[in-house]
Amino acid sequence: VFGALAAPWEDKATRAEADGDGSAAMKNYLIAYDYYHVARYPAPNSPGKLKAYRKSQENYLKAARYFDPPVERVEMPFRGRPGEGSTSAGLLRKPNGVEKPPVVVIWGGIDAFKEERPTEPYLRAGMATLCIDMPGVADAPLAGSEDGERLWDAVLDWIAQRTDLDSDRVGIVGGSTGGYWATKVAHSHRERIRAAVNHGGPAHYAFTEDWIIKAQRGEYPFELAETLACAFGRSSAEEWIEYSPRLSLLDQGVLARRCAPLLCVN
Repeated sequence: VFGALAAPWEDKATRAEADGDGSAAMKNYLIAYDYYHVARYPAPNSPGKLKAYRKSQENYLKAARYFDPPVERVEMPFRGRPGEGSTSAGLLRKPNGVEKPPVVVIWGGIDAFKEERPTEPYLRAGMATLCIDMPGVADAPLAGSEDGERLWDAVLDWIAQRTDLDSDRVGIVGGSTGGYWATKVAHSHRERIRAAVNHGGPAHYAFTEDWIIKAQRGEYPFELAETLACAFGRSSAEEWIEYSPRLSLLDQGVLARRCAPLLCVN
């Protein structure tokens, strides 16, 4: 239903583009994008919602042609397992006037994907931004799992091959459930990153049955357990409750290891 509201704005954007009005084209493409974004929310777990997500991406990339600095959509080779994808998609922006900038890799959680990540503050600070999707959502090549941090092998290897980026100065920021992966990668890839931020993500208690049941009655506007289950290759709240304890970074022993400098914010 929300997707139907996007069409008039796509038409306005197309007309503005034909008239050479880039500013209006960008604005209208972003409005169309946002209606499609709402249409696919919180996860594209039905054919209609997946179609809306692809349309949101299409309009975002059309708008992004007018961004300053521009957006480069990149594909990072991923050596996955049978049934997994072969590439991880990312959105790269580089600050103007910086020859070889440091990089901050940014991702969201179960309902906020790479197209929604804020980048302007980092660009103003002279950093390049690489927005990606965490395991199990959007364009990620693998589902969330006990070893989903494999995704960042591909991301960091790709950065290292770019001569226009400083692979010795890489930071990471994971938001919401994505903060879980920021904490894990801060430990598993500590030699390859300078700093990490877990912005509101879980580590242990959120994977316990009591917390999951309580959170189902919390502020999240949709079925939290079901959306988490979708990101981790499960299909119901019951399956999520059964599976999720295996993800605890405390019980995995991850939190006992050394890690890169890690800021936890909530």
